[in-house]
Amino acid sequence: MAEKLSDHYSEDSFWEKLRKFGKKAGYKVVYAALLLFYCLKDGNVPAWAKTVIIGSLAYFISPLDAIPDIVPVAGFTDDLGSLVAALGIVAVYINEDIRQKAKVKLAEWFGDDCLDDLGDIDDKFSK
Repeated sequence: MAEKLSDHYSEDSFWEKLRKFGKKAGYKVVYAALLLFYCLKDGNVPAWAKTVIIGSLAYFISPLDAIPDIVPVAGFTDDLGSLVAALGIVAVYINEDIRQKAKVKLAEWFGDDCLDDLGDIDDKFSK
């Protein structure tokens, strides 16, 4: 299944999904996705961790979800669960540089106010 999901991932499809659904998904889903995206781009992250990240981002991008994204309120809860699970697995590779890149991009889209409400996600991988 992960192999088929990974066929759905590309950098272009990632940014397209965020462009189309980022506001609807909410800043916590977008932040989790951005953390994984920037972790994937880091040259120090091993291949096994990148495989986990690609699988999670592919699920996020895929239109075939356990809970369809068009369902109000609940539509992105399965995506967030997948993203947070992947964050937990690759947490050791999420460094301050990755967090900062994700927060800068997040603030561009949602404003600085949302940055104060990311503790529940940051707590998943903070030391």
